[in-house]
Amino acid sequence: MRTTRIKVKGRPAVYHCVSRIVGAQRLLDDLGKETLVRLLRRLATFCGLEVITYCIMSNHFHVLVRVPAEQNPTDEELVERMKALYGKAKPREAGLLSEAEKGLHEHGRVDADIRERMLARMGDVSEFMKAFKQRFSKWYNIRHQRFGTLWAERFRSVLVEDQPGVLETVSAYIDLNAVRAGLVEDPKDYRHCGYAAAVAGDGKARSGLLSLYAGGREGASRIGVEAGGGRVAGATGEDDGVGTGPRGQDARAPLLTGSEAAVQGEESREAKVKVREWQEVGARYRKRMFVRAGVSGSGGKVALSREQIRRVLQKGGELSVGEVLRLRIRHLTDGVVLGSKGFVDGVWLAHRERFGSKRRSGARPIRGGGVSLTGLTALRDLRVDAIS
Repeated sequence: MRTTRIKVKGRPAVYHCVSRIVGAQRLLDDLGKETLVRLLRRLATFCGLEVITYCIMSNHFHVLVRVPAEQNPTDEELVERMKALYGKAKPREAGLLSEAEKGLHEHGRVDADIRERMLARMGDVSEFMKAFKQRFSKWYNIRHQRFGTLWAERFRSVLVEDQPGVLETVSAYIDLNAVRAGLVEDPKDYRHCGYAAAVAGDGKARSGLLSLYAGGREGASRIGVEAGGGRVAGATGEDDGVGTGPRGQDARAPLLTGSEAAVQGEESREAKVKVREWQEVGARYRKRMFVRAGVSGSGGKVALSREQIRRVLQKGGELSVGEVLRLRIRHLTDGVVLGSKGFVDGVWLAHRERFGSKRRSGARPIRGGGVSLTGLTALRDLRVDAIS
């Protein structure tokens, strides 16, 4: 029986969304996967959502998104968001953008009807996923000269507690999809996931993973200190040894005015801080994904296979989170709500009328001997072992 989707209103919320190709057919080639990623980012900008990470496989996709508490952009921001979606659209859709730009230019505001229509499509995970899947289906069918449905069913979603430990686990599970499928041994080698994009230097992908840890620079820096992250030369504005000019300025560079040098210096410091943040957070996140005796970028370590991991679990052995996440865990895609007992119970109480009168609590343990997902519970009791 289909479980009613649970969504949060009035405060930020994170959702793990999954959708499959009809018949589990492997229809998505590299171009299709890249097109999905581009569309994902365009729609996230338009809807005002934050993509934490994603993974596009040949027959399904995973997306972890953060939805803000409310959407109330200025008219200028609204037009910029519309450009992200309609900038290269056909005349019918681009007409809305033209009208909005005209109103802003001539009257200093966007027409109220257009603003209302746009806001109705923003800040809601269902509207976001509807547009995402429909727009890609249209592109795919035209390209392959086919018709009919592309997606197997409505998308599945799990409401995820917005806490670093929980988000870290779900994100790693998503980025390890290609490893579970046996396509790569290291997620950085699978180009169609958020982690690989971040490793390759994609700013948006890095920003999404940085937001796992208390969101933004302050949280990332704090995590780096807690994890013992190393210092990056020049990241604090000290001499980084580049060139012979003052404060590390390259002696070969043209002379700048005081204001130009200040701007350039600020941009340089900003870039270095971002690099330091990613090095700190990226290292911690990578540790989360890898096993104690697994591939970690250093020599002499061999990853446990899925069969080895299953044998350890069957014998009652304990494994790290990184090892467990290399197997499929239904609760992370079908659990409806995922997080600490207090979080799941709170959501259950808020939606008590949706559940039978005999149910006395919301949080259900993630079953499965040896599964080290400490503190995580789900709203839906799947009555199966976590590992499948």
